[in-house]
Amino acid sequence: MNLNLPNKLTLARIIITPVFLAVIMWESLAHRFLIADIIFVIASITDAVDGHLARKNNEVTNFGKLLDPIADKILTTAALLAFLQLGLCNVWIVMIVLTREFAISSIRMICAANGTVIPANIFGKIKTASQMVFTVIIMLLCEFEGIVAKTPFTVAQISSCLLWITAILAVVSGIIYINDSRKYIDYSK
Repeated sequence: MNLNLPNKLTLARIIITPVFLAVIMWESLAHRFLIADIIFVIASITDAVDGHLARKNNEVTNFGKLLDPIADKILTTAALLAFLQLGLCNVWIVMIVLTREFAISSIRMICAANGTVIPANIFGKIKTASQMVFTVIIMLLCEFEGIVAKTPFTVAQISSCLLWITAILAVVSGIIYINDSRKYIDYSK
């Protein structure tokens, strides 16, 4: 398979994700949150760069339109699952976000089977960007927990608040996406 550079960057994000997850869960690793944060930032940058390059060089492909959002979901879901395991995320947040992701992915697959590729909309991009930014912030808070301990809030409380914002954005963007998909899918059949 001959892939263009944007699609290679998307695949790199998928490959980087297990490395990120292994590092953040490696309890005996010194500065694991900082190292995981750096890996996550690198993976997140590939998300911005691949789309920019694809549009700039006229290399937008159906493969990229389908794979890019999946790569984002793999990366952000890995972070949510790590946060859940570490007590930094409520199970309901994970349920809400994953339900939205499965619903939107299902709609994309139905449309793709009918020959239509629906790219991510601006609301989904805002949800993903905020989730990535919040993930970076949460890992920095974990790395510098001693500083956070001097505030009236715990890292878990701050993390939960940020991730609830992500969950709300997931619901809003999901509803908009489902509504927009009516142009392509007749839900009455």
